[in-house]
Amino acid sequence: MRKQQFQVLSALCIAGIGVAGCNGLSKMIKNASQISYSVTPNPLQDNGDSVAINISAKYPAEYFNKKAVVTVTPTLKLAGGKEQALDPVTLVGESATGTGTKINYKQGGSITYNKKVAYTPDMKMDSLVIKATIVNNKKDFPAMKIANGTIATALLVQNDDKLMMAKDNFQKMIPEMDTTHIYYAISQANVRPAEMKSEEMKKFIDFVEGGVKAGWKFDGINVSAYASPDGETDMNQHLAEDRAKSAITAMKGIFKEMESKKMDTKFGAEDGFYHTGTTGMDWDGFKNAVQASDIKDKDLIIRVLSMYTDHDQRMKEIKNMSKTYSELADHILPKLRRAIIQVNAEKMSRTDAQISQLATSHSDSLSVEELLYAATLTTDMNQKLSIYQAAEKQNPNDWRCANNVGYVEMMQNKSSDAAAEFQKASQLAPTNTAVMNNMGVVARWKGDRKTAMDDFKKAGTPEANYNMGILDIQMGDYAGAVGSMGSFNTFNTALAKLLNNDNAGAKSTLDASGLDNAWVSYLRAVIAARNGDKNDMVNQLKAAINKDASLKTQAQSDCEFIKFQKDADFKAAIQ
Repeated sequence: MRKQQFQVLSALCIAGIGVAGCNGLSKMIKNASQISYSVTPNPLQDNGDSVAINISAKYPAEYFNKKAVVTVTPTLKLAGGKEQALDPVTLVGESATGTGTKINYKQGGSITYNKKVAYTPDMKMDSLVIKATIVNNKKDFPAMKIANGTIATALLVQNDDKLMMAKDNFQKMIPEMDTTHIYYAISQANVRPAEMKSEEMKKFIDFVEGGVKAGWKFDGINVSAYASPDGETDMNQHLAEDRAKSAITAMKGIFKEMESKKMDTKFGAEDGFYHTGTTGMDWDGFKNAVQASDIKDKDLIIRVLSMYTDHDQRMKEIKNMSKTYSELADHILPKLRRAIIQVNAEKMSRTDAQISQLATSHSDSLSVEELLYAATLTTDMNQKLSIYQAAEKQNPNDWRCANNVGYVEMMQNKSSDAAAEFQKASQLAPTNTAVMNNMGVVARWKGDRKTAMDDFKKAGTPEANYNMGILDIQMGDYAGAVGSMGSFNTFNTALAKLLNNDNAGAKSTLDASGLDNAWVSYLRAVIAARNGDKNDMVNQLKAAINKDASLKTQAQSDCEFIKFQKDADFKAAIQ
């Protein structure tokens, strides 16, 4: 009898303990609202094609049952009703069996959860909830929403990469220049008639006459005159100056004779048309002539020149070498008694109209510089491409032609064709920074970020740095993007500043850009939303949707505006 009573009592006690345990577990579910959750950032945010989920959970004192085992599963509730369960976490009471993070009953406890998941488009209007189950009795906690999500503003990045066009070297005014000499008898400054009839002078006169007939613009004549260093210093200086004067007089005579042939050469009579350069003894010419000669004692002569700086002493020492001096007098010194005459002119190139017409009708009659220039005279991309292709066909070894064909093809979204052209240009100019930059843009468009970054780093130009900034945005390095993009005032630069939490900088960049399109208005609306400026946000959204109606859908699912989703003005703006 006693034994039976004891068994009944024991059973009641065990049952009582079980009921108490169950009641404790149920109490956890009942008081689940006491658990505090913090999510950073909230809303969630796409960052470099992934979403970081950082959760801190705090369990209050005397909450977590000592024997409880709880499985906690952060879960993304996606658009369209889908769910994405993340890695679960197991929590255990201080007396529970099994592995997991222990939570003390009296003091309570906390956990942190950090996870990155790949961004998908259906995360734009998702939410982060906590689902939990008590393993002991398989009871579920009510799902608790702990964060909104996901801001995907970084995905607004645009393909405004900075491509680099190769420049032409076309000149509207082409410099022309010709030189002739007048040689003088020893100690004389008068121009001998034979000098004006030399073959060199005849060619010079033909050059000038041809330029006059062609309508060249003559910029002047430079005259430098010299004396051989075999006379006294003072005498030679005056002699050289007199030779410069006689050479100018001779040139004036040439232009006067042309004028008699009914050529417009009045400019040749003006004193200001002539510029006198160096005059004096030509020791440099003497030294160079001796070095180039086969005179037996030329090394000795050169040594004398280095030993003495006084002109008269130099010549005295050289004259003492009587046999050698005789050779100098016969072969070297006569060529130093001269005036050097250089005429400068500018030849007009073909007119823009002529170049444009020939580029489309007879491209083979134009030089490569004219063809490259011709392409800059039209805004029609198909015509540009045709001109650059003609230039490439006629000049297959000029990297600029292939590069510019690729440039236009990129503008036409023909990235595969452009890649082939940039590859040709790279083979012709493997270290050219423009080509490396452009190849990097192709790689980025193909999704090969590593190759693109390598190419941009090698190029090192401001354009390449800007393009690196686009990659930085895509990879979530917003501070790096701001630094790379420098002073370029573009949509992407403003976007980088916004993502780097510089709202004012983003706005000022858009203001300075001069851009006014649907996406610019939309980005301005995002900036206003972040600043809490509802009126500006609504106005900018209206402007954006007015320019591009598809942005209604964009705004409706954009968590940048989540705080305003119930606002009547916001609703009206996106309807």
